[in-house]
Amino acid sequence: MSMPQNKTISPAKIAVVNEMKEKLQSAQGAVLVGFTGLSVADVTKLRRKFREGNVEYKVIKNTLTRIAANEVGYEGLSEFLEGPTALAYSTEDAVAPAKILKEFIKETKTEALTVKVGICDGQVIDAAGVEALANLPSREELLAKLVGSMQAPISGLVNVLQGNIRNMVYVLDAVRAKKAEQESA
Repeated sequence: MSMPQNKTISPAKIAVVNEMKEKLQSAQGAVLVGFTGLSVADVTKLRRKFREGNVEYKVIKNTLTRIAANEVGYEGLSEFLEGPTALAYSTEDAVAPAKILKEFIKETKTEALTVKVGICDGQVIDAAGVEALANLPSREELLAKLVGSMQAPISGLVNVLQGNIRNMVYVLDAVRAKKAEQESA
């Protein structure tokens, strides 16, 4: 860990830096959030939404996070680590932190939360990139669309095959009725 030479760093701070490095490296998606004037009730509601979406939300220490980010290779984060900052990240879904944050801001109409910067699949993205990420459909929606588009041709084929079988049944039924008519006459 690269620390200034003349300062002694406590083991607790080293542990925080290591923990932050681990979180940054394992995150599929993350958003650095500025929060000023957010009520306790709103923070509780936001944490609950993040928990429901399997997103961890943690208030971070800017200096220690800056050290961890530089060691991991996220030099672009340093300029955004000013003022009260929190990190929302997910190890499973790159879109979830941005999407939940956007929904919360829209739902509560709060101006106390601001998106500073984000991380998606190891790349630092600006606030506009986080907004674009939040507008993407979820992984489940994309998979459902993919399965739907794969099913459409199969369903069409089944309908065509059923139509031929149905027509053959009608023809055979007509032949049976004609033979029955001829035998009775």
